[in-house]
Amino acid sequence: MTKRLTKLKTFVDTERLYPIDEAIELVKKTGKKKFDETIELHARLGIDPKKGDQQVRGTVVLPHSFGKNKIVAAFVPQDQEKEAKEAGADMVYTEDNIKEFQASGKINFDIAVSVPKMMKNLAPLAKTLGPKGLMPSPKNETIAQDLKKTIGELKKGKIAFKNDDSANIHQGLGKVSTDDKALLENYETFIKALTDSKPEASKGVFLKNVSICSTMGPGVKVEM
Repeated sequence: MTKRLTKLKTFVDTERLYPIDEAIELVKKTGKKKFDETIELHARLGIDPKKGDQQVRGTVVLPHSFGKNKIVAAFVPQDQEKEAKEAGADMVYTEDNIKEFQASGKINFDIAVSVPKMMKNLAPLAKTLGPKGLMPSPKNETIAQDLKKTIGELKKGKIAFKNDDSANIHQGLGKVSTDDKALLENYETFIKALTDSKPEASKGVFLKNVSICSTMGPGVKVEM
């Protein structure tokens, strides 16, 4: 443990559960000044991550986006190319240029969206998009007919979340420079989405504990 982190931990009572507004204040106080750290939420879930019926997945649009805007690619039939561009897609692929994209192997986007009837055309791209987690899927709601709604939400910062192998969830809420009220609203929105995603097979306490921290700072436990 560095001297800096040791010193910062003296600001935090590790045995106490802080109200979220106090936790945000503490995390900001311990955030590094040399760069604008991300404020992260870490939640421990009451699930068995080894069981398929207890996996936690969901999506949510945080009220206040942060970080760089996502570059969205849309895979659509040629007659929907204009619609995709007007919906806000940064790049559009139709039947005519999918082979060109496949041949180049270059991925210059963060999220891929497809309308249902184009998925058969994307099968050859599975080896390219799949390993990077970019294959459109019903699970992350990137296969949709309503391009305006889907792309609009993604551009506003819609995020997908899922538990890791240790039954934990990790999610950014904003930056140290983000307004306290905005951080609070992002926190409340995410907690609601996470709670709503509780699998039916999960029994007992679902949200065991939650803490927030800055990228390089100590964790602060939040009262539920």
